[in-house]
Amino acid sequence: MPRSVNAVAARRKRKKILKLAKGNFGKRKNVWTVAKNTVEKGLGYAYADRRKKKRNFRALWITRINAGVRQYGMSYSEFINKLIKANITINRKTLADLAMNEPAAFKAIVDSVK
Repeated sequence: MPRSVNAVAARRKRKKILKLAKGNFGKRKNVWTVAKNTVEKGLGYAYADRRKKKRNFRALWITRINAGVRQYGMSYSEFINKLIKANITINRKTLADLAMNEPAAFKAIVDSVK
């Protein structure tokens, strides 16, 4: 009995990987084994960096809040501690946005916790 292979599925799988490898240089875009390795590595980085993005943004917000409260003679940690004690629940993203774009509103928050 002849060997049965599912060439349709195999071709579809290869085309999918080669489509993801589009834009790479040289053999990385059109040689199956090289492209497969490149795409797997890239997808791994993409997965990890979707998580890193969240960390990076939080660090950015904290830096901006710190820069904003330093003008009023306070450190970031003091400010956050006083916010918690004053029972003000504003997230860091919003606070950073206020510090950059709405200095008057940010000053009002700082004054309310002093």
